[in-house]
Amino acid sequence: MTEEPGNLWEQAFLGSLAADALAMPVHWYYDTVALRREYGTVDRYLEPKNPHSGSILWRSEYHALNEKGDILREQAQYWGERGIHYHQFLKAGENTLNFKLARELYAFVRERGGYDADAWLERYIARMLEPGWHRDTYVEEYHRAFFTRYAQGKKPRKCGISDEHIGGLATVPALCAALEGMGLPELRSVVKEHVGLTHAHANVLRAADTLVRVLWGVSLGESVHDVLRREAGDWISGKKSDSWLHQPDEHVIGSRFSPACYIADAMPASLYLVWKYHRDFPAGIIANAMVGGDNCHRGAVVGSILGAVNGVPERFLMTLPR
Repeated sequence: MTEEPGNLWEQAFLGSLAADALAMPVHWYYDTVALRREYGTVDRYLEPKNPHSGSILWRSEYHALNEKGDILREQAQYWGERGIHYHQFLKAGENTLNFKLARELYAFVRERGGYDADAWLERYIARMLEPGWHRDTYVEEYHRAFFTRYAQGKKPRKCGISDEHIGGLATVPALCAALEGMGLPELRSVVKEHVGLTHAHANVLRAADTLVRVLWGVSLGESVHDVLRREAGDWISGKKSDSWLHQPDEHVIGSRFSPACYIADAMPASLYLVWKYHRDFPAGIIANAMVGGDNCHRGAVVGSILGAVNGVPERFLMTLPR
């Protein structure tokens, strides 16, 4: 079920998938004591367990206005129930919804030989409304907002919102890998257009651009620390990061940075883990999983950069989408 990826950009994409799949069973655990009690050390792909002791899915609501907004389908019955795991029906090593879309995007761009935003929106809408295409119980706020607007009759280009969550970066490594060979200025432009379709938030767009530039820098053989200093200095400080290395990860991402999904903390938290574990892909994605919070979506940054630099070990490899 695995294959050897051919280049650094594919390693970056596969690294993001691996980081998401590893974190999936412990996604949105904010109590790291409970995380360790219920799962131990997450150093391999595991299946999610019900109940999820930290689940707040019961607080979330979504009511489809009509069939054009019915993205929950059979999963709707679990919304409002306490203890439900966000990804309860996924198997060990399976990707969450946003990274399933990343796999779809990669295959879509490869099929077409390039990226077209309007054609992608058609594919996105079709897949999200396709019965059984995904088995995730939870769908992020941006999907719900998009399909509420779509059900109201708005054009797809007008359905996105100013979403400020790191989930907006989930498809960036996939798009970069699919467009491997494109020049940096054009790649940055395409990524900005793509992310802006659903996450028209200045900080998310800035984070997406940072990720592209960091991946580009390491693809040229530059050291991770040098690239982060140059391209991500507005997100993290190398000097401060070095001074925190002796501290437990759950203190740095828990006290210094929130482990939550908001980009203002999620991006520097992700880059800190890259800084600390720049030579060790497994240690980096394991640490990302173990500090909890929105670890799946931080995986887009942690997994892709560490995968690009170090390669993805065979035990974490997945089959490339076709």
